[in-house]
Amino acid sequence: MQSSVRLLARPLLESSRGFCTSSEKIVASVLFERLRVVIPKPDPAVYTFQEFKFNWQQQFRRRYPDEFLDIAKNRAKGEYQMDYVPAPRITEADKKNDRKSLYRALDKKLYLLIFGKPFGATSDKPVWHFPEKVYDSEPTLRKCAESALKSVLGDLTHTYFVGNAPMAHMAIQPTEETPDLPSYKRFFFKCSVVAASKYNISNCEDFVWVTKDELLEFFPEQAEFFNKMIIS
Repeated sequence: MQSSVRLLARPLLESSRGFCTSSEKIVASVLFERLRVVIPKPDPAVYTFQEFKFNWQQQFRRRYPDEFLDIAKNRAKGEYQMDYVPAPRITEADKKNDRKSLYRALDKKLYLLIFGKPFGATSDKPVWHFPEKVYDSEPTLRKCAESALKSVLGDLTHTYFVGNAPMAHMAIQPTEETPDLPSYKRFFFKCSVVAASKYNISNCEDFVWVTKDELLEFFPEQAEFFNKMIIS
């Protein structure tokens, strides 16, 4: 399967529907992501530099008079103080490797993949793919992408589509190994999870929430394309 990376959307040929003059199909796919919940741990080199910077600044910091510090301590006496206990970074879903849960890999982004038969599949066997829909009569390609995600989630209440233009696209052409493969273009739209910890995902045989590294394992042939498309 040959694909060409186009990270900047290029205008398509004009037609009565505004997309393409040929019989080539157009597919809208959705990169549905859950953003990070906690700040990632810094790189060891970055942590070492920050520690050095802090110690260096401590040498030249302005020291407050002892009288001022004593007053501040006296004011704090008798006031309610709450002991802060940070939540664990490793959740039960991490320990169980529960990829159906959004409450895992909190310091990384998660992406939704569904199990079924996508457009252009070369066999009847289901495969992992993004929520998608073949463009039909929607007023815009963005609306087509919304319909694709809505068919999986049921509604778009807790979602946010980032912009009206696709973030990338790939052109699929038949090859000697796959002569029956239809020629089509697949456009990717980015959408984010908003104030939700679980979705009632349906209209597919299975689903998973995966990190970028895990996602690339599902698409070895397009790994280079998705590695450039997804900024983690």
